Amino acid sequence: MLYQQRDMGINRMKTRKQQCCYGMGLGIIVLDDAYPGFPGDVRNASAFPYPIQYEIAEGVDNYTLVWERDKSPCLEPIRRAARKLEKMGCRAIAAECGYFAYFQKEIAGAVDVPVFMSSLLQVPFIQQLIGPKKDVGIVCAQKRFLTDDHLRNVGIDLNSNFVIAGAQDEYGCPEFDKLWDHEKRPERPEADYDKAEKDMIRICVEFCQTHPGLAAIMLECTGMQPFARAIQQAVDLPVFSWGTLLDYAYSVVAHRDYYGHI
Repeated sequence: MLYQQRDMGINRMKTRKQQCCYGMGLGIIVLDDAYPGFPGDVRNASAFPYPIQYEIAEGVDNYTLVWERDKSPCLEPIRRAARKLEKMGCRAIAAECGYFAYFQKEIAGAVDVPVFMSSLLQVPFIQQLIGPKKDVGIVCAQKRFLTDDHLRNVGIDLNSNFVIAGAQDEYGCPEFDKLWDHEKRPERPEADYDKAEKDMIRICVEFCQTHPGLAAIMLECTGMQPFARAIQQAVDLPVFSWGTLLDYAYSVVAHRDYYGHI
């Protein structure tokens, strides 16, 4: 990268609206919450092959976004974060938690760049790929907090072909509890990769056994993405995640060129 010549196709610059920085990639809104993420987790920038710019939604933590029934206080801090990322120059805006789905419509209407607030945006697309006689298996962190409003706001038909599993509240995932369960996590959240991977494989295998009609797995949670490959090897199904959505998001705003031969 350091020794490449400049792109000869870039010969003239022009200000893009009020954007302050250039060569940016994805802007990601993160929770105002201190917990770590393994490489592949959306809040860990190190594993993504494109520029990531974070902005904290001030005052919006795991509890207020996920646990609280009244989510209206979250809207303005999230909208403010999105607009700041847009002004910074980010080509698209995403978020780190699938439960940001609740605000997909509001944030998409607040900025002029594409908005990908939840991994769950992929569900209607997956349904078109697998047909109406097979199901999408949505694996979320806690099923009890994934409401009809979350689903509707990302375009999911509540009467369509999907099944939901709660990794923490249905199947049990202690390593995730130590990161995101408001009632169980320690003062300094922590997790063990090998234990979490083993739990996620078990959960997805059991989910597929319970629902043999599943034709694809949708991993809602940012913390599940690091284990997507291991899960896929265990269940032998297409696996969608935050990672597949972010790769797609970047590709539509910074399309790659093609080099080859005829």
